[in-house]
Amino acid sequence: MFDFLRYRFIGATVSIVAVVLFSVAYFYKGGLTYSVEFTGGTQVLLSSDKPINSKQLLSLVDASWSGAQSREFSDTQVLVRVKEFEGDIQGLADRIRQVVQDGLPENKISIESSETVGPGVGADLRWKSMRTIFLALFLMLLYIAWRFWSFSFAAGAVIALFHDAIMVLGVFLLLNREISTSFIGAIIAVLGYSINDSIVIFARIRENIKKMRGASLYEVVNKSLNKTFKRTLLTSFSTFLTVGSMFVLGGEVLRDFSLAILMGIVVGTYSSIYVASPIMMLLYKEEK
Repeated sequence: MFDFLRYRFIGATVSIVAVVLFSVAYFYKGGLTYSVEFTGGTQVLLSSDKPINSKQLLSLVDASWSGAQSREFSDTQVLVRVKEFEGDIQGLADRIRQVVQDGLPENKISIESSETVGPGVGADLRWKSMRTIFLALFLMLLYIAWRFWSFSFAAGAVIALFHDAIMVLGVFLLLNREISTSFIGAIIAVLGYSINDSIVIFARIRENIKKMRGASLYEVVNKSLNKTFKRTLLTSFSTFLTVGSMFVLGGEVLRDFSLAILMGIVVGTYSSIYVASPIMMLLYKEEK
């Protein structure tokens, strides 16, 4: 039987260091990068018949629309975002295309797609997204407390969920990936996946507490983790393969969504063992 809990302090150290590093990176980078859905403005996906330099393209657009941003999808496709918002989105998109076309006459520039969101709508959508995540965490806290009739189980599960969300956000921050509505959907999916894994482990722990009378909580939890580890590993691996194929073959549209879920599978499996269970043990002693 493998002694998972032997490394619980190492796991706690890794998690704390990661959270601190992500916090430092957050302030150093000036926060997360939000998509136009949250910030408001206009974004246009431009394509070229020849390879295009995204930095050169950005300098052309920024000369007319200060504060413009770009994101390279491929060597012939670049997403351009400007803060300007107009009711006539097609007219603004055409002007952006024309500016790029005039600056790069050897390329044939065309518009693949365009999207615009008002600043008020973007701010409201961002607040609703955050509210949805916190509401989901609160409801999960109530469910686990009711399911196991124990604050220690509920606290361990919800703290692990916070840990998972912060880890995925940290990865997107370090990779300079955008926070979009699809990312919010991926976070909700990750939370559901992670809580399911924690519930399976907690159910086995509660069962073994009744069976292994006289045994220490350390022995009970360690045996429960060993009994559920095979199921956790097989579930995580099969899900990882499915989402991994979506990440590789799904194109840029699904790239951020699948990346968030991939990271969530990894950190969710880790946190169920080295975050949720140790915190439950710490608080369970006080309950007893």
